[in-house]
Amino acid sequence: MGNERLDEKTISTEPIFEGKVISLQIDTVELPNGSQATREIIKHPGAVAVVAIVKDRLLLVDQYRQAMGRPELEIPAGKLEKGEDPLEAARRELQEETGYTCGKITLLHSFYTSPGFADEIIHLYLAEELTAGAMSPDEDEFLEIIEATYDEVQRYISEGRISDAKTLLAFYYWQLKRLQEQSRNAAAVE
Repeated sequence: MGNERLDEKTISTEPIFEGKVISLQIDTVELPNGSQATREIIKHPGAVAVVAIVKDRLLLVDQYRQAMGRPELEIPAGKLEKGEDPLEAARRELQEETGYTCGKITLLHSFYTSPGFADEIIHLYLAEELTAGAMSPDEDEFLEIIEATYDEVQRYISEGRISDAKTLLAFYYWQLKRLQEQSRNAAAVE
């Protein structure tokens, strides 16, 4: 799969750090031209994220992000537990972080966050047929739920309150879906 002429052969791997969420290793690789280089690699178990739209409002979670040094508005998301099915993890994260459950959930796409140095993959799901319920966040999670209109999400993006890739991707999915619906409605009127 891909261009094999660009493959790098791993010669050795040196573990540097093993944490609760990630690990860091340094790989020595042989480049296609025969020379060697090192690659710093972050290993991550993967994650899920959920696009959930309730009454034409996108469910967002406002949560402090230590790496950013500030709160960030994001779609509901979380890391996969060892051996966990991503679809079930998406259902779990939606309920834990927002209280909502869904009757239907569909994989939109899976994507790598930063393939230059990390193997983290996020599985992005669309949750439909939503029913409100009680939140049950992890004990170290302090968050607020925001049901944002389309215009509010656009404003949050322009203000920098939404700046993570998964939430931007979710918004652009919503934008495309709205445009397709408007186009269908316009065609039905003609």
